Amino acid sequence: MSEIVFHQDVIEFSTRGHGWVTPLDERVAPIVARSGAVEGIVHLFNIGSTAAITTIEYEPGLVGDLAAVLNRLIPAGRDYGHEQAWHDGNAHSHLQAALVGPSLSIPLHDGRLLLGTWQQVVHVECDIRPRRRRVVVTVTGRKE
Repeated sequence: MSEIVFHQDVIEFSTRGHGWVTPLDERVAPIVARSGAVEGIVHLFNIGSTAAITTIEYEPGLVGDLAAVLNRLIPAGRDYGHEQAWHDGNAHSHLQAALVGPSLSIPLHDGRLLLGTWQQVVHVECDIRPRRRRVVVTVTGRKE
């Protein structure tokens, strides 16, 4: 009979500010291994409202393209309501992060993240300043 496992851990790292993309696969894999789960779901959640989690092929061209597209869709310097209230210059950071999203769920199969050949899990920094970030990783699944 299989045992159901629930395991949670936190990844901590620093970013260099707006547009910085941090690959997470190699940080998530040991957490999955410690959980002992072989089939299930791995959920990642960024704590904070100015960064996001997604998947992309982690290569310099696409990393740069991602930042450029987000900046075209939601540019800095607009007359956003957040700027009128706080005057902190990062309304676009909040909006970009909300568009991409703070979390991601990935299937777990044979003890590994079920990702495509060129698909990596990444954290996208949208804030205008370098930040210390925390991502909660939750593994839920079946243990053999």
